[in-house]
Amino acid sequence: MSERSTIDQAEVDRFSAMAAEWWDPRGKFKPLHKFNPVRLSYIRNRVADNFGRDAKAQKPLEGLRVLDIGCGGGLLSEPMARMGADVVGADASEKNIRIAETHAAGSGVQVDYRAVTAESLAEAGETFDVVLNMEVVEHVADVEFFMSTCASMVRPGGLMFVATINRTVKAAALAIFAAENVLRWLPRGTHQYEKLVRPEELEKPITANGMGIADRTGVFFNPLSNQWNLSKDMDVNYMIVAKRPLQG
Repeated sequence: MSERSTIDQAEVDRFSAMAAEWWDPRGKFKPLHKFNPVRLSYIRNRVADNFGRDAKAQKPLEGLRVLDIGCGGGLLSEPMARMGADVVGADASEKNIRIAETHAAGSGVQVDYRAVTAESLAEAGETFDVVLNMEVVEHVADVEFFMSTCASMVRPGGLMFVATINRTVKAAALAIFAAENVLRWLPRGTHQYEKLVRPEELEKPITANGMGIADRTGVFFNPLSNQWNLSKDMDVNYMIVAKRPLQG
């Protein structure tokens, strides 16, 4: 077994303390509720295109096995399951998993929730058509190990999505200072500047694991429309899609 760990216990404890608020659209996870529509449509469209599915079908992800690593309360896991995917929702916080299980049961959605780490899943030989790595990497202890571990679970022809915040002065001003102190979108201390991750720092371990970068996009919040949109500007929030070749 690996002695390296991706777990930052202080981060796990921070999110565990807020676990009961995961499904409150006006609570501490309000930004994720706002962010969900743009990231869900992006994931659905990219996955449908990759696997030759109709993105507008009722269940475009039917038959695909999806890992939502760092799933929290299940804000992504549930909609992915509703789109037909066989979803494993994994989180290091037992409390988050209990909240996610309770909500899924009440919603009538089938998700396989597990309080496990990425490395334990990889060591167990788990593999997936799609790995969702969304708003997690800035909270782990060992970014390179975490990314290579997650990439190792992607099946040939499969995809991995990563969403995080860039380590730039602009991100420090907008995603940390403004979001936490001015707009009060997030509790203070949710993000630490030194833990933010630049795209090249993600792409290095991903490509070293035999995957290719299929797409990159920025994401920005438009206060006039009160919604998130895709953008060419990756200076603050961004998403990366990586694909494992069918052969090689």
